[in-house]
Amino acid sequence: MAISNTSSISGANAASAAQSSSSVSTDNGEQRFLTLLVTQLNNQDPLNPMDNAQLTSQLAQMSTVTGIQQLNSTLSGLVSQTGSNQAMQAASLIGTSVLSPGTDLVAGTNPAGFGVDLAGSASSVTVTIKDAAGNTVRTMDLGSMTAGVNTAAWDGKDDSGNAVTAGTYQYSVAATNGGVAVDATALTFAQVAAVKPGTNGVTLELASGRSISQSDVRMYL
Repeated sequence: MAISNTSSISGANAASAAQSSSSVSTDNGEQRFLTLLVTQLNNQDPLNPMDNAQLTSQLAQMSTVTGIQQLNSTLSGLVSQTGSNQAMQAASLIGTSVLSPGTDLVAGTNPAGFGVDLAGSASSVTVTIKDAAGNTVRTMDLGSMTAGVNTAAWDGKDDSGNAVTAGTYQYSVAATNGGVAVDATALTFAQVAAVKPGTNGVTLELASGRSISQSDVRMYL
């Protein structure tokens, strides 16, 4: 949580600095514009003075520039605040298990949970589990599944019903609907060990050694 607090303070300071800098820039711009306008009026041709339309046009242009500068300042503040909120939300995930794209399955004393993210409904979903040597140890027919994130579990046994050696296995998923392939993404559970804010967003460091972005999280427990 200390990470999110630091990020929040930094975001607030950055937003304040941006607003202050923008305010100074806007004030200087207005001052320069008024100076140029007064100089132009003082040196205009008495026989051909600036008409009201020209004066109004220049004032409108200055107002537009000022408005854009203020809008940019507001947007910068919103972006900084959004980044701080994302860091705080990510920090709350430390210690929890998240479901994200991956193909690891750990066989042990408990069933290995995993997930399948389907682009559409599927009438048949098949999971193939292989050992480190690439040998298939288990083929699971999960039946039909709906579009979106679906969860399942492997009991750690091979096709003969024997418990496999404890360790990490890899799995792949294939889905079809009426014989037509459906895009399927393999998902695995892993515990969040740390959070790392960065210029490209928040990164979650998993206990399994992988790093994912916060947007990769499909579900958390």
